[in-house]
Amino acid sequence: MKDAISGFAVNLYSYIFSHTAADAVRHLADKGFADFELMMFPGHLWHGAEGAELRKDLAKAQAVTGARFLTSNMPNIDVNIAACDPTMRDYSLTLLEKFLNHSGELGIPRMIIGPGKPNPLFPAPKVFLMDCFHAALDRLAPAAESAGVTLLVENMPFAFLPDADALVDALDGYGHDGIGIVYDIANAHFIQEDTTAGLDRVKDRLRIIHLSDTTQATYKHDAVGQGDVPFQAVMRDLAGIDLDEPPVLEIISADPDAEILRSAKALASFTD
Repeated sequence: MKDAISGFAVNLYSYIFSHTAADAVRHLADKGFADFELMMFPGHLWHGAEGAELRKDLAKAQAVTGARFLTSNMPNIDVNIAACDPTMRDYSLTLLEKFLNHSGELGIPRMIIGPGKPNPLFPAPKVFLMDCFHAALDRLAPAAESAGVTLLVENMPFAFLPDADALVDALDGYGHDGIGIVYDIANAHFIQEDTTAGLDRVKDRLRIIHLSDTTQATYKHDAVGQGDVPFQAVMRDLAGIDLDEPPVLEIISADPDAEILRSAKALASFTD
């Protein structure tokens, strides 16, 4: 079996309540992990006076451990760039602009955003949501370029662009070739998207892969083997795609140390 740890990066979602970002990096580096995706979350990568101290400690942790920060990720729980309320849209974009600057300061080369969330009971018209998304990119794309950060958009089941076709069409319609895509395998599987077809659709803009498990009945980001994602096919497909960075394990678990390592070993076994 290949060295499982070296083949994957780790998303720090599971550590947002138990560790600071710097402590999580030190903790996981001690276990052999070298590549990380940081979460834009209070106590992790954040803004304001508290955030300045956290970022300073994070830079120290990176220097000591030699860790690489591949991406920063907004979990999109509290923000919405396609909100019907323009005040909420402005707040969300202002926050994301701050995080683009912080990502640039830390040398994080990419930042992940969601395309925006509709009301599930009575969604706004698609044309309104698309206009909000494109208007958001009008602000975020120049800010990203100024910060030296590549902007990435993720497929998300709760977003108004949940599948590969819709996401690619929206970005192609906007017309900025520098904006990339994060393709989340669990998100795609949950909405019953064929991941082979999805990967093929996004390949021209694909920059980062997120891996975790889920069923199509209950939305999860579980350890590999706890759902029914067809990982053998996924890993076969990824072997044929030339990506600059390793897949990111976005495992959300009460026991992340054990389940991240177990997931890495399980996925590595499909590539032997």
